[in-house]
Amino acid sequence: MVDGWFAGGPEDFRLLGTRCSACACVFFPREDTHCRNPGCSGGELAEVPLSRCGRVWSYTDSRYRPPSPYVTAPELPWEPYALIAVELESERIVVLGQAAPGVTVADLTVGMEVEVVPGVLHEDPETTWTTWNWRPTGV
Repeated sequence: MVDGWFAGGPEDFRLLGTRCSACACVFFPREDTHCRNPGCSGGELAEVPLSRCGRVWSYTDSRYRPPSPYVTAPELPWEPYALIAVELESERIVVLGQAAPGVTVADLTVGMEVEVVPGVLHEDPETTWTTWNWRPTGV
């Protein structure tokens, strides 16, 4: 888990971004040092929970084993997964993430509504690394 990028449990899970007080731009991943907007003279950055739902902007599948630091067991067969770019309408940003387990590119269409849910990036006997996934609403 990347500290400060998301919070909550299955029912209230949210991505966390930051908003500039001067220009109102929202950033994810969060920005804690300066406003990324080149036209902004800078303002205070405040943490904001992002919308739980958005619309599929684009998607693809990953059919190859990514390099380190992605954690994977080379002795196991590679399992492709879907990547989804989701537009959060109220924030006017696009956030990339993996589809929830079981969701494939065949289940997705541009413009469909999805929601952010907690996911597991990797786990071993001592640690579970958490992340976010996108899942079509109503699933």
